[in-house]
Amino acid sequence: MTDYLAGTDASSSRISPLGLIWFGLATIAAVVYFHEGFDALLTAWATPEYSHGPLIPLLSAFMFFQELKSEPIYRGPVNRWPGLAVLLFAVALGALGKFSQIDDVVAYAIILWVGSMLLISFGWAQGKHFWVPVLHLIYMLPLPGVLYYKLSTFLQSISSELGVALLGLLQVPVFLEGNIIDLGVLKLHVAEACSGLRYLFPIMSFSYVFAVLYRGPMWHKAVLLISAAPITVVMNSVRIAIAGWLVQYLGESHLEGFSHFFEGWVIFMSSVVILFGLAWTMLKLQRSKMSLPEALDLDFTGLWPQAKRLGLIEPSKGLIAATLILGISAIGWEIRPAPAPIQIDRDPFALFPRHLQDWQSRPMARLDTAVEQSLGANDYYGASFTRPGSTTPVEFFSAYYNDQTKGGTHSPEICLPSSGWEIAKLDRVNIAPEVGLKQPFRINRAIIQKGEAQMMVYYWFESHGRHIAWDMEAKLILLWDGFTIRRTDGALVRLTTPINEGESQAHAEERLKEMFLEVNSVLPRFVPQ
Repeated sequence: MTDYLAGTDASSSRISPLGLIWFGLATIAAVVYFHEGFDALLTAWATPEYSHGPLIPLLSAFMFFQELKSEPIYRGPVNRWPGLAVLLFAVALGALGKFSQIDDVVAYAIILWVGSMLLISFGWAQGKHFWVPVLHLIYMLPLPGVLYYKLSTFLQSISSELGVALLGLLQVPVFLEGNIIDLGVLKLHVAEACSGLRYLFPIMSFSYVFAVLYRGPMWHKAVLLISAAPITVVMNSVRIAIAGWLVQYLGESHLEGFSHFFEGWVIFMSSVVILFGLAWTMLKLQRSKMSLPEALDLDFTGLWPQAKRLGLIEPSKGLIAATLILGISAIGWEIRPAPAPIQIDRDPFALFPRHLQDWQSRPMARLDTAVEQSLGANDYYGASFTRPGSTTPVEFFSAYYNDQTKGGTHSPEICLPSSGWEIAKLDRVNIAPEVGLKQPFRINRAIIQKGEAQMMVYYWFESHGRHIAWDMEAKLILLWDGFTIRRTDGALVRLTTPINEGESQAHAEERLKEMFLEVNSVLPRFVPQ
C-alpha cells in the first residue's frame, strides 16, 4: 500500500474545510503578532528602492505552485516537529524585534514563519523541497541600513566611474570628484546621479526567478543568478551618461519630470530584456531545441489545480499547536503591561561649551536642508576649535539620535567618499593606552585626502557608555540594548584636523589627542551613558 496518491490534482482527493479553518486562524494570529514587521514592509515598499516589494510574494507563490506540480499528494504519516521548531524560532526572533523596537527584525521573522507553516502543513519530507520560493522572499525585505549604505556607496562609485567614461566618449566635458559629477553647468551628486540603483533589487529578484525556472545546465543558472548586479550597474552608467548628455545639450530641466522618470524605466526594462537575451543566447550556444518560454518554465497552466491542493491541508495536531502558539503569543503581547517610558536626561548641543581649557571655538553653520534630512539626527553640533598662537583647527562634529532603529548613524566611511574625500588609511584602534585612559576606548583613526590635501580623522559611535569603532558592532549592540534596557539612542562623534604641508602625521595627531580628551570630559552631558 502506497502513501502517495496518483497525480497532483486535488479534485481526486477530499477537501478538508477544518484544515483550512485552522490554517486561516494561524495566519490571522501571525498577522496580529508580526504586525510591526508587516508595517515595516509596507513602509519600505512605499520608497523607490523597495517599490518592487509587493511583487515578490506573488513571484514566490508562482514558484511554489510550480514546485508543487512535481510533488505527488502524500497521505502517509508526516513529521511536523521541524516545522514547529522553526515556528518557535520565528516567534522568538519576532519577540526580539518587538522588545528592541526594531521592526525590520520582526519582518525578517515573517519569512521564518512562512517556512514553518509549509513544513507544518506538508511535513518535513515534502515541505523541505519548498525552500526555494521561501528564500526568494528575502528580496522583499529592506536591507539593514549599514549594509544598504555600504552597498549603495560601492556600486554608485563604480556607476559614476563608468558613466563619466561614457560621457567622455560622447564628447561631454566632465570631471569626477569622489562621487560628484561636475558637468560645468551642473554638479550631479552621487545620490541623484545613481538613483537608478533602486532597480538593483528587483533585477536581482528576477534573475533569481530566472535561475530557478531555467531548465538548462547548472552553470547557465549560475550565470543568470550573478548577472543581475553587473547588468544593473552598467545600465545605470548608461543612465548617468544620458543624464549628462541631456544637461549638456538640452538643459538641466530635462532631468526632472517625465523625461527623467521615463529614462529610469527604460533602463529598468532594458535590464530585464538583457536577462531574457542572456538566457536565449545560452540556449542557442548550447543548440537546445527548447524555446525560451519552455526553457524558463513559464507555463501558467495547471496552477489552479495546485492552488486547490491547499484545501487538502489536514487539521493536524501540529497545525493546531501552531495556531495556539501564534494566538497565545499575539494575545500575550497585546495585553502585556506597557513598559514605562525611558527618560533620557541630556543637554542639547546648543549648550556645548564654546571654550575647552585654552581651546576656543567657532560654531559651524547649519547644514543644508538636504544634508540634514540625509543625516536624520535629532540634534547635532559642529565647531572649529583652535588654540592661541595656532591657526590649525580641530573640527568637532557629533550627531545624536533619540531612536536609531529608523535609520540611525551613518558611518563616515560612507559619507566621506560621497563628498570627494578618499580614505587613504583606516585603522580601528584602542586609543586608551595612548591618552592615559584606564578603560578601553575603541575608535577609527583615518587619513583622508582630496588631491594633495590630507586630514586626520578620529570617529566612533557612542552607545550607552560603550565606545564602538565598527558600525556593524554598533547595530548589534543597538539590538541587544533595545531588548535588554529598551534604549535605542546613540551618537556619532568625529574629530578632524588638517595635516599641514611639511607636518608629520604624529604632530597632527597630537592635536586630535588633546581635543579628544577635552571633548570626552564634557560629552556625557550631551550623549548620556
